[in-house]
Amino acid sequence: MKRLTLLCIALALGSSAVLAQSGRVQRGFTFAQTNCSQCHAIGRFGDSPIPEAPPFRTLHTLYPIEDLAEAFAEGITTGHPSMPQFELDPAQINDLLAYLNSIQG
Repeated sequence: MKRLTLLCIALALGSSAVLAQSGRVQRGFTFAQTNCSQCHAIGRFGDSPIPEAPPFRTLHTLYPIEDLAEAFAEGITTGHPSMPQFELDPAQINDLLAYLNSIQG
């Protein structure tokens, strides 16, 4: 009986972690869709509306995804004026990183 109880607790904790991660991924997707999709392909397929804007699914070939956290916190700036500057709070950073990690090809 004790083993069964421990198993149930472990499964509950594991599914809570999965649910939390899926929530982060969904919130990251929503942020990307709202703020980034007008220029970047944000999903697993498709071309970016602006050809110079890299698809999010290929960002790992340009940068380690975890290294983007600092850029998101300090404000993303680029060499071209059409990209808006973003400064994300820690929760938004975690959400966007979770989403980006979920779609890397």
